[in-house]
Formats: sequence, structure tokens, C-alpha cells
Amino acid sequence: MAGDDGKRSVFGDQAGSVELLWGGRERPSRGPKPALSLERITHTAMALADAGGLGAVSMQRVAAELDFTKMSLYRYVPGKSELVALMIDTAMGEPPGAGAPAGPGQDDREGWRVALRAWAKALAAVYHRHPWLLDAGVGPRVMGPHELGWTERALAALADTGLTGGEQLDAVVVVHGHIRTLAQVSASMGLGSARAKGPEEVMSAALNELLAGRADRFPAVAAAVADTGTDTTSRDQAWQFGLERILDGLEAYMSRARGGA
Repeated sequence: MAGDDGKRSVFGDQAGSVELLWGGRERPSRGPKPALSLERITHTAMALADAGGLGAVSMQRVAAELDFTKMSLYRYVPGKSELVALMIDTAMGEPPGAGAPAGPGQDDREGWRVALRAWAKALAAVYHRHPWLLDAGVGPRVMGPHELGWTERALAALADTGLTGGEQLDAVVVVHGHIRTLAQVSASMGLGSARAKGPEEVMSAALNELLAGRADRFPAVAAAVADTGTDTTSRDQAWQFGLERILDGLEAYMSRARGGA
């Protein structure tokens, strides 16, 4: 894939994903009226991933679910990597507030915080619905319009805060990283199963078992774990606690920057 100036695209061999995500290709250019569609193929693959993780998705398995041959799928999707790119963007969906004004009013000094909090909460919900996104999003890949739209909404919330463009991008990366990390912890602990209600609950139970008869070797850990039994304000709210401290830090940084100016 080459750009308008004849230079090779930075996406290299991911050009197929760029075409599918951004080029609007919807059906084969030749042959009879298609019985399949990218949307149907993508949603079938997502259902497999939701049920069995990303490893459950293969071109053969998706074709079998659709009652078509694997070769039929290749008329729509070049391969699994392109299919996964479609799955990611479809699973992300529209960001919160899509269609609303781009950002908070300039006189709303707290608007950015409200908007980022809502953005982070919605992102956490996406990861909870589709845990396979945590694996699918690793490594070099092409962002689709939905996923880029999420970045757009977060940056729009910070547009009038006085942060530079680079600082805005860094802030979004930090918030996203926090939510993603907690989602990974939740997924690894089997949240949603009968044995777990939240990461802190599972971690406390595991630590209590490990500390039995060993509390004297790890007194700080033992004290912290014991305190979680009475601290109901932070129980199962690790993502919220961390998010609020990140927002506190951004607010303090903005205040210092305004004072310096």
C-alpha cells in the first residue's frame, strides 16, 4: 500500500487491515450476490472469542459456524489478523458521548474530569464484556475508526485544560493503561465466576491463605490485608481509586502550569 506521494505506507503488511477498517470494502468485486457480509463474519468471530477467548477463533471455526467453507471467508477477509482487527473495532463500538459536543464548555473547569471519568468507566465495561480484547490489542496493529474515536473523545475532554498536545496524549495513555491493567487483573482472577466478586476480594483471600502462620515474616502485608476487612470504602474499587488519583495528579499539574503561566 502506497501513499499519495508514492512512498510505502507505514503499515506495511497490515495494509489489508487498513483497507477493511478504513476503505469501506464490504463485498467481493466479482461473483454472484454474496450470502455473507463482513458484519456477519465479524460478529460470529466475536461470539466465539466471547465464549472461548481469542484462541477459539480461526478462519476454519468461523466458517463452520456460518456453514460456509473457509475459502468463502477469504473472499471477504484476507486472514485472521485482518479479522481480529475488525473484531477489535466492532467490539469497541462508539465511545461514550458520541454525537455530543466535542468537549466540556470552556467555563467548566471540572468538565474534563467528569468526561474522562465517564470515558474510563465505559472503557472498563468494554473490557469486561470482551476480555479477549486484552490479548487482541497487544503488538503492532492498525487502529480502526471506532477505536480512534475513543481517543478523540478523551483528547477532546482535555482540549481546554492548558495541557499541550503531547501531554494530552500522555494523559490518555496513562488513564487507558490503568483501566487496562485492572481489566487484566480481573480477567486473570476469573471475575464473573461464582468464586469471585472483585479483584480485591480474590487477592485478599489468596494472601490470607499464604500468610497463615507466616504473618510475622510479612507484617506490612498482613496488616494491610487485615485492614481490608473493615475498610469498605475501597473494597473492590481499585480501578476507581487509581483513576481518581490519576485525575488528582492531572488537576494538580494543570494548576501548577496555570500558576507558572
